[in-house]
Amino acid sequence: MLVWLAKSLVSLYSDCNILSYLIFRAFLSLLTAFFISLWIGPHLIVWLQKRQIYQIVRYDGPQSHFNKLATPTMGGLMILISITVSVLTWAYLANPYIWYVLIILISFGVIGFFDDYRKIVRGNTRGLTAYWKYFWMSIITFGISFGLYFTGKDTAATQLVIPFCKNIMPQLGLFYILLTYFVIVGSGNAVNLTDGLDGLAILSTVFVATGLALVAWLTGNLQCSQNLHIPYLHYASELMIVCTAIVGSGLGFLWFNTYPAQLFMGDVGSLALGGALGMLAVLLRQECLLAIMGGIFVLETLSVIMQVVSFKLRGQRIFRMAPLHHHYELKGCPEPRLITRFGIISFLFVLMGLTTLKLR
Repeated sequence: MLVWLAKSLVSLYSDCNILSYLIFRAFLSLLTAFFISLWIGPHLIVWLQKRQIYQIVRYDGPQSHFNKLATPTMGGLMILISITVSVLTWAYLANPYIWYVLIILISFGVIGFFDDYRKIVRGNTRGLTAYWKYFWMSIITFGISFGLYFTGKDTAATQLVIPFCKNIMPQLGLFYILLTYFVIVGSGNAVNLTDGLDGLAILSTVFVATGLALVAWLTGNLQCSQNLHIPYLHYASELMIVCTAIVGSGLGFLWFNTYPAQLFMGDVGSLALGGALGMLAVLLRQECLLAIMGGIFVLETLSVIMQVVSFKLRGQRIFRMAPLHHHYELKGCPEPRLITRFGIISFLFVLMGLTTLKLR
């Protein structure tokens, strides 16, 4: 918004030319989201406490989690606000990619909000039924998928980038719509499943968003994209503003979410962040890269799938409890140590993913 104003006021634009620099605006986007989160956080915690909007804990979960019953939830509201305000302030709003990400971020956040609300009203962990949750997520995602397909059909925007294969970038055709759906919805649910320990989901999200910020800059730079053999996408570089907003907001939220947490994000935050990461990966044509950089999210999701399939087919569990972080909790690993170790692994996954770009 400020960029548009600077361009509109021609007399002032010569003095505001620094706003045309992407790196500068990305840095301001990060700081804006960070300080908005820090400002909102204490007020939101008090507001949630007054209304007794507390975390709902699974009664079949680790006993240590019962200490979290008096911790406010739905802190994802401050994440949504800080990201949205920061992006609207520093991004070129004429860029359609910006609006695609904001639509997913806000709409998935709304779905998560109603999921959290029903849990609080009912006093148990049953929020929206799986049918209605996936129904609304599917409607939104398919709508965007069809729009992206018909506007980018048979261009670089619908190619599949395969790690380690620089000369193989097939056109996906209609499969692009299905891939987009599974990446966005799958990413939203993967972050949601990972959100079970203080700071775990948001720390991993910050790492992945940082990696995607670099990828956005490279993809929107013609020379860099040619050197790395990835599709050049004209609108991609502006997504760096969104990525840094997520990083700044995530760091601000982590200020209150670090162990022992003063605030939980709830589904309103985890679904929104996961969906946004998936949307970013789709727009950057880096769905495979997201699976590598978001390796923690993939492992957590696979642990749940393996647990369910094993129990239904064999009547036996593979893990003591799923998702994976609960398995190690029940084995006696202290939560702070577990969070730190998973954070280290997440950071290494991001580095591994970025390395694949160089090895193409």
